[in-house]
Amino acid sequence: MNERTVWVFTGSHESQRSAFPSGVFSTQATAEDWIALHGLTGTLTMYRIDVGAYDWAIQNAYFRPTKPHQSTPDFIAAFSGGDTHFHYESGRRVA
Repeated sequence: MNERTVWVFTGSHESQRSAFPSGVFSTQATAEDWIALHGLTGTLTMYRIDVGAYDWAIQNAYFRPTKPHQSTPDFIAAFSGGDTHFHYESGRRVA
């Protein structure tokens, strides 16, 4: 299956007053160029289009709810997936 994806950059809470993403990109390379250009610190995460991260993770055996709270609206709304994400400091990817 050829999944459509986007790459979402969210700045770290120290460098950004908002928890909202500051950029959405069609490729990882484009996102990394932008992150480097501005010397940003934060996380770049790949998300699949037209499916929630929680549902995708369950469907693909990356996550299985084992506690009652893990099926609540609050938990699902905060679930970011993140099976593919990278961290950056001052525009450079870190391990």
